[in-house]
Amino acid sequence: MNLSVKSLRIKQHSIIPGFGITTGFTVLYVSLMVLIPLAMVFINSSSIGLYKFWEIVTEQRVIASYKVTFGASFIAAVINTIFGLLLAWVLTRYSFPGRKIIDGLVDLPFALPTAVAGITLTSLYTENGWIGKYFASFGIKVSYTYYGIVIALTFIGLPFVVRTVQPVLQNIDLEFEEAAASLGANKIQTFFKVIFPEVFPALLTGFALAFARALGEYGSVVFISGNMPLKTEITPLMILTKLEQYDYNGATAIAAVMLIISFIMLLIINLFQWWNNTRHTGR
Repeated sequence: MNLSVKSLRIKQHSIIPGFGITTGFTVLYVSLMVLIPLAMVFINSSSIGLYKFWEIVTEQRVIASYKVTFGASFIAAVINTIFGLLLAWVLTRYSFPGRKIIDGLVDLPFALPTAVAGITLTSLYTENGWIGKYFASFGIKVSYTYYGIVIALTFIGLPFVVRTVQPVLQNIDLEFEEAAASLGANKIQTFFKVIFPEVFPALLTGFALAFARALGEYGSVVFISGNMPLKTEITPLMILTKLEQYDYNGATAIAAVMLIISFIMLLIINLFQWWNNTRHTGR
């Protein structure tokens, strides 16, 4: 009786609306912002018929753009996962002059317009650019090549990994590392046995976010890629090209394929995260 009265008082004094109202607003917001726009992509794609849809999405130029987009996005996400972890580790575990400045610069790709990033990276990595000239001396061309796409996607995806992993590293109690050291574990063993299992779920989340962000990137890539058909042409550019030609059915068909593949890959990553969490918690 006392428990029910106490629960009633908590509900009466709650400043948050009830479950029904909040759920209704949540469903309405998600529907307007996410579900309905995504549904329209599939509705518009289905209107052209299965044969025409398959003909559009399996065109040689479109398939080549899939390979460039997904391949470069995956490579960039892997690079960001490795170096994002290192950067988060340095910012969390060490104190040095300029640390706060570097910590603030990590968020620069969030604030910087992608077109500005693309133009800047292109000028830096051309054969006469500040950085590109050193690659050119070894016969490596970066701008207007596949390498340039990977660099642009790495640039815009780095903050996702750092900001996902950084709070987890801050919350790891140093006593666990000290206990491992007292039991005879060296630094490498301590990292892989104590720290890495705690960081891994966040690291996987950062990888998924960086990968998803790279898939839809357009502004920073369109300048540095060179947009050569069958070589450096990305799928978002193919969609824009279809729209400029007033081929709305073709654009939505390609977009639908991107959505399906992205959803499947993110679902696999989330399932792997769930499996890893249940394996460690035993639930």
